[in-house]
Parts: sequence; structure tokens; C-alpha cells
Amino acid sequence: MKHFIPFIVAGDPSEDVTMDLAIALEKAGATILELGVPYSDPLADGPIIQRAASRALNNGMTLTKALELIGRMRKKGVKIPIIVFTYYNPVLQLGEERFFALAQQNGASGVLIPDLPFEESEYMRTLGDAYKIPYISLVAPTSHERIAMIASQAQSFLYCVSSLGVTGIRDSLPAELHEFLKQVKLYTRVPVVVGFGISTAEQVDRLQHVCDGIVIGSAIVQKIEQLQDELNDVRTRPNALIAFSQYVVSLIEPLKRVGKNESQTTTEPTKTVSTGQTD
Repeated sequence: MKHFIPFIVAGDPSEDVTMDLAIALEKAGATILELGVPYSDPLADGPIIQRAASRALNNGMTLTKALELIGRMRKKGVKIPIIVFTYYNPVLQLGEERFFALAQQNGASGVLIPDLPFEESEYMRTLGDAYKIPYISLVAPTSHERIAMIASQAQSFLYCVSSLGVTGIRDSLPAELHEFLKQVKLYTRVPVVVGFGISTAEQVDRLQHVCDGIVIGSAIVQKIEQLQDELNDVRTRPNALIAFSQYVVSLIEPLKRVGKNESQTTTEPTKTVSTGQTD
């Protein structure tokens, strides 16, 4: 099966619910979890994730608490790799080495910082190597001649941005996206995953043949927002988690379908994600 990488915001709608959502996503078929750290100035995020970040910040979520939340997830049985999605300013305030130490201590499997250009990320990549936590690179359609450079040094997997602008639910994806993904795959040996704007099963189905995995964020965060009252009430939370899981399963059904087809045919080996550690 291709990689399914859901994105959720740490602390939205609460820390306990975030852990339950992580467990539900792993059971639904997630192969990697992207845990977003809420930030007051999320340059790459659209309104849905901005609202989630605001809710989490109002609940007192911080970068340190988000990293500790990963440790709590591990204790509750979450085994899939967990990628920390955070902006650079909170890391800088905490201290880069302290950040990686806490990430390692709590069982994080990778780091992704969307507002730190590749050319300025050498120190973070070096620290990631030292702490055995891969630094995940982003590549966009506007990267052009930088694609080969970024792809050649990619670790764990390479995150391809499907559309320019911020994250969000989109009715359609760029016509040139397939060619962009094919170009990226020429330059890297790590899995190529695509995100930003993917929000329907139909879009997943159209993209799965030209990439190694799909990242879905805003659509999942929006579903959490719709269910937040039920999720926050311990009496209604079990049914809300069921509804959430059913929605996620319907969203990624094409990935599971192609996985079954691949198991019945002879194909090239599936690319795996190196987490830099054993969980």
C-alpha cells in the first residue's frame, strides 16, 4: 500500500483527544503521522488549520508540550513514525539542539519546517543526523533547478507541494502536477509524497499512480472541527471517533484498493520510509 500521511494539530481540540485521534488514524491505515505544532503566524496554513492552531494555542499547547505529547502517544501504543511539523521561530526560541533532544527523547521520527529554506537548513539537517531524526525537505513546482539539489539530499521521504499558496481544501489540483511529480522522482531514491489541497478520494485515486504517498491535512482537520463538541465530551467521544475513522477510511479507500492489486501482481519493490530510529 502507498503511504497515507494524515496531518493533525497537537492539542486540537485537546491533548487527550489528539492522542485518541492518532490511535484512530493508525488503525484506519495511516503509515506515518504528521503532527502540527500550533503557531500564531502559520505562513503555509490556510484558514482551516489556522483555526485549529488557534484552538490548540488557547488550550495552552506549546512546542515542548507537543513533543511531550508524542511521548504520551508512544506510551498509549502509537507505533507508526511521527513527523513534527513546526515553524522555525518556536524551534529557535526553544533552542535547536534542545528541540532535537526532546524530539528524540519522546520518540519523534522526523522533522519538517516549512518556512526554513533548504539553503538555510544545513545546521538543522546536521543536528538531525546527530540525533538520528531525519530532516524532511519540501519541494514545490516553483523549485525548478533546485529540485535536483533538494531531492538528492532528501531523507526519509520527500514532501512535494501540489499547489502554490497555503494549505486548504481544493476542488481541483493543477494540471501540471503529474509531470512535476514524475520529474521529482527522477532525482531521488526516497519515497515521493504529495500534499497541500488533497481532500477527496477522487483526488487520491488520480494521484496515487504517480507518487509513493499522499498527505491529507485540511480535510481531516476540518472533520475534527466538525466533531469537536462530541470529541470533547467523554460520553460522546467513542461514537465521534468512530465517525472520524469512517470518514478517513472513505478518504483513503483508493490507496487500500491499489495495495490489494499490487499484492496480486509483480511490481518493483515499494519504497520504504526510514524513520532514523526504532519505535
